[in-house]
Amino acid sequence: MSIELAKKLRANPTLAERALWQLLWSLRTGGYHFRKQKQIGSYFVDFACIHGQLVIEVDGDTHGGDIALANDRTRDEYLNARGFAVLRFTNDDVLHNPDGVFDTIVAALGSNPSRLRGNPPPQPSPQGGGCDPVVAPPSRPA
Repeated sequence: MSIELAKKLRANPTLAERALWQLLWSLRTGGYHFRKQKQIGSYFVDFACIHGQLVIEVDGDTHGGDIALANDRTRDEYLNARGFAVLRFTNDDVLHNPDGVFDTIVAALGSNPSRLRGNPPPQPSPQGGGCDPVVAPPSRPA
């Protein structure tokens, strides 16, 4: 993918990408900075938190075929080998289960203390369904 295409994708995100960006924006208060359409090696990823070593992909319908799944596995292996954890969500996940998506991202960021840049993110409660803050949790946008 060219840098020009990445710029175009940043300027014209899908509905699910816009919704996820709103969720990610609230994590800035915890010191986590995400970038859209970030180049890592030869790949451009949907969202990346470099210091948090986390990549988030929002997959549409085109990711369901055998070839696309194989390509995604290759890409994930490449990113994992460079120290990045990769989370994949479907458009449906992002649009219809934003709380679950947010909690999964927070858990991934908090799972490795070396990923902390500023204040730690809120920690998922052991009982599930919500977060127990270590410090004031970022508020999820309405």
